[in-house]
Amino acid sequence: MSSRLTRTLVVGAAVLALTLTGCSSDPLAEQYREGSNKNYIAGDGSVTEILIENRGEPITFTGTTETGETVTSEQYLGNVLVVNFWYAGCAPCRAEAADLEQVYQETSPSGVNFLGVNVRDQAATAISFNERFGVTYPSIMDQNGQAQLSFASQVPPNAVPTTLVLDAQGRVAARILGQLQSPSILTTLINDVAAEKSSG
Repeated sequence: MSSRLTRTLVVGAAVLALTLTGCSSDPLAEQYREGSNKNYIAGDGSVTEILIENRGEPITFTGTTETGETVTSEQYLGNVLVVNFWYAGCAPCRAEAADLEQVYQETSPSGVNFLGVNVRDQAATAISFNERFGVTYPSIMDQNGQAQLSFASQVPPNAVPTTLVLDAQGRVAARILGQLQSPSILTTLINDVAAEKSSG
């Protein structure tokens, strides 16, 4: 049995389990309900891949980046989009910044897009963060929570950092809860979703 098929079967079982048990099986949702005093919820880096037939509706969003540009979900349709939820004071966000940028540099020539969603900071703080950690892709400044609301069904409350991979139709195809553990994990997820586009 191929590793791809094995992983697909495991993911299918995981999706079924989540469907049956709801949020109670989500470690970040559990931490949120516990009401700890953390400024962020430290996810375990768990990865969920969603089979094509189990994906929900396309995510629609709009926002303004740290440089004042308006971005919308429609701009990214037709290509893989990676969305990372973060803010500057989040230690895991700082720790994964270089890895995210590395994957962005490696995959953007093939048409993959990256977009951050900054859940807390002012634009100046985000720009300073980008300069310090070498981040070159844009982020929506989302203090009012409108972009987060668009992703609410996929991102537990206060689950920062979280990274989503959206397919060419704008549907969530994969989710990493917590800090990215290795650039290769995200690269593999992106490549798998990009392969759907070329094979479909």
